[in-house]
Amino acid sequence: MNSIGVGMIGSGFMGLTYSQCLKAHVDGAHLVGVAGGTRAAKLASDFGVPAAESVDALLARSDVDAVIVATPDQHRVEITEKAAAAGKHLLVEKPMAPTVAECDEMSRLCDRGGVKLGVVKTERFRSVTRKAKQLIDDGAIGPIWMMRTLSAFPITLTKDVFAERQWMYDPRSGGLFLGMASHNADFLRWLTGKNVVRVFAQVGTFSDIDAPAQSVMAQLQFEDGVMGHMWITSELPPPSIPSSEVRFEVIGRDAMLDLENFDFLRLGKGESWEDVFIPPKFDWANDPTNPIRLEPHFRVIQGFVDSIREERTPTIGAAEGRAAVEICEACLRSAEIGEAVDLPLPKTPAGNGE
Repeated sequence: MNSIGVGMIGSGFMGLTYSQCLKAHVDGAHLVGVAGGTRAAKLASDFGVPAAESVDALLARSDVDAVIVATPDQHRVEITEKAAAAGKHLLVEKPMAPTVAECDEMSRLCDRGGVKLGVVKTERFRSVTRKAKQLIDDGAIGPIWMMRTLSAFPITLTKDVFAERQWMYDPRSGGLFLGMASHNADFLRWLTGKNVVRVFAQVGTFSDIDAPAQSVMAQLQFEDGVMGHMWITSELPPPSIPSSEVRFEVIGRDAMLDLENFDFLRLGKGESWEDVFIPPKFDWANDPTNPIRLEPHFRVIQGFVDSIREERTPTIGAAEGRAAVEICEACLRSAEIGEAVDLPLPKTPAGNGE
């Protein structure tokens, strides 16, 4: 098969990220055009490809085989409908969509169009997280009993994020909560290989940020009685909590893992802790195309491209994307009614999105 032509929908920070991945790190695919966002013309120029006048114009091109969708999540269904109707495969940013119902609609659209639907889950592809998963699969900590995850931002950073991404105020979007928690929820499922069956959560906003769900604490009950706790907050006072951007603690029968995706992986066994892996550092703000930062992103794209070339279902497709959104939606529902919510949530009739 010839190289897969990829259209980029979205021209912000992640549009830049994925464009650089295609240029320098992904085999069997290449960037052919950019559409969407105020920075589309510059991004296209920087990578030597045309800027399409609209998403529709990009999708009309015969040399576009697939698209990467790096736009605000409230537009996922609309873009998926257009791309699937045009016969273009899709790789969409996380969260897959703001709601389970929208995830199901995207699956239906892709089934009807006969196209593949992949979802970005970078936490599965970092060197530190893959090492943690390997330790668990090799039995280094024994069966998993309990897990805890924390993603915390200081409020000063959060206000900068909202200033730059005004779309997060839109009530139709999943906001900062889904943008963060869809990573954590997926990673816990991946580590254990188990589904969440019950959720009880508290949700609120303590600060003056005019958006809901800036702090969420949730108790997650997994299959086979595995316990999980997820704390997502974007409104801590500076300096926040050390090593808390994406933190996981995994308690097994025989040992424990403590990892922060950008700082360390530690194994606690016997009477002591040892550093298993210290990931190399990078400056994401000032050096966004650093290969160390890009590694999990180009691994995601490579897997998606390979699924097209090999004519198989994407390894991380609609079912995985939906499952993470479902956990997040269950948190919000639980807080609203003040009771635990059982999963799976009622599902609208849908295909498998592959």
